[in-house]
Amino acid sequence: MSTLVVEFTVEPFVEGQPGPHVKQAVAAVERHGVKVDFGPFGSSFSVGVDLMPTVVADMMRAAYGNGATFVSVSVARQLAS
Repeated sequence: MSTLVVEFTVEPFVEGQPGPHVKQAVAAVERHGVKVDFGPFGSSFSVGVDLMPTVVADMMRAAYGNGATFVSVSVARQLAS
């Protein structure tokens, strides 16, 4: 199975104070058993190709359902090391 790396940013951004739109987006991903690497300017996670659409859709619903004004998502195939 191929793995994808999903990077995302949820706005509005308030340094050091992620609002519910950010916290709930991260929680939505983690409910799938996927660990989120939370960062100050963006976050990321690795997920299988088959699960990615469901995880991203749930993340988007959680973000916008909790006040997000903009969400950027980038998906790339994880390169073998």
